[in-house]
Amino acid sequence: MKSIYTIVLAFAYIVLFNVSASAQGCVAVRHMSCAAPAGSADYFKQRNGHWQVSAGYRFFRSYKHFVGAEEQTQRVEQGTNVINVSHALDLGLTYLVNQRLSFSVNLPLQNNDRSSLYEHYGNAVAQNPQQKRFHTGSQGIGDLRLSGSYWLVNPVKLPKANLAVGLGVKLPTGNYQATDDFHKLTKEGVDYTINKPVDQSIQLGDGGVGVSVELQGYVSLTKTLTAYANGFYLFNPRETNGVIRSPEATTIDLVTGSFSVADQFAARVGLSQSIKAVPGLAIMLGGRVEGVPAIDAFGGSSGFRRPGYIVSVEPGVSYMRHKTSIAATVPVAVYRNRITSYADRLDPLGLKHGDAAFADYLVSINVSRWF
Repeated sequence: MKSIYTIVLAFAYIVLFNVSASAQGCVAVRHMSCAAPAGSADYFKQRNGHWQVSAGYRFFRSYKHFVGAEEQTQRVEQGTNVINVSHALDLGLTYLVNQRLSFSVNLPLQNNDRSSLYEHYGNAVAQNPQQKRFHTGSQGIGDLRLSGSYWLVNPVKLPKANLAVGLGVKLPTGNYQATDDFHKLTKEGVDYTINKPVDQSIQLGDGGVGVSVELQGYVSLTKTLTAYANGFYLFNPRETNGVIRSPEATTIDLVTGSFSVADQFAARVGLSQSIKAVPGLAIMLGGRVEGVPAIDAFGGSSGFRRPGYIVSVEPGVSYMRHKTSIAATVPVAVYRNRITSYADRLDPLGLKHGDAAFADYLVSINVSRWF
């Protein structure tokens, strides 16, 4: 019974501590893995001073545009939609001070591709007779995260309920001014390129120092069934990072001319069930929400941003053996909302409401190993 209970709790820890706020389209939620003081059933057997290494792969393809909660289906039908494809590898290292306190460092490696019409020749047939689509991209490290987490009750005692609190610092190690070539046409129809910053959604970092707060907990409902919940909020007090979106423009909009350094948030709740027939195997089903607010908790909110959020149903599975654990989840979007931005709300007529593209699902695979 104790071994089954341990498996349930260990899976709950995988679910809780591998939460990742990940951009699922033009709403620029940065790839970010949270601290992981536990990642396998052997967590309870670890002695002080042991280390855990982890790697998490994440993928999404966004292509559906929304204004508010309304999908702009004509964009896909007309082929004028923006398509973002993102691959990320989150590398993590955790030091277990004792069974309750741990410190972690996480660094994402990213490869982003974005294709569109409007950023190049344009969407209109008059501007772009052949409706040519061009690509821009970015590759490299993202923003580094240092964090700590503390369990209020010693997990070794196998409490039926527990809560962990976490605090982190996000450093601007990712390139927030990545550039690429954009295709343009002269009046005579001759193609030329200009090099300028890529879209905010595929920038590797946001250029600000942030502070994150996390709450993570679980309740054991039966010997094999556990409820879990967690919340994450990143405070980004810097208002803008100074990167001019369109340096070729004759005039620069003082409100949206440069990229905003936005807050972000994520939360999850669900159930995990261990499978008695296969020791170490567990399945999970939960809900997930993540996004970018229009107004930051601290600091100004001007600059260009696409605020919004995604609500997903999140099935998952994990397997733990000895000191190694593997977990996979596939959050499937059930509700997407591109809310009005700070700049939109300055419109005296209240008519401005920008759009954003979202993905249908996100693939997340995490592997960890204790040493």
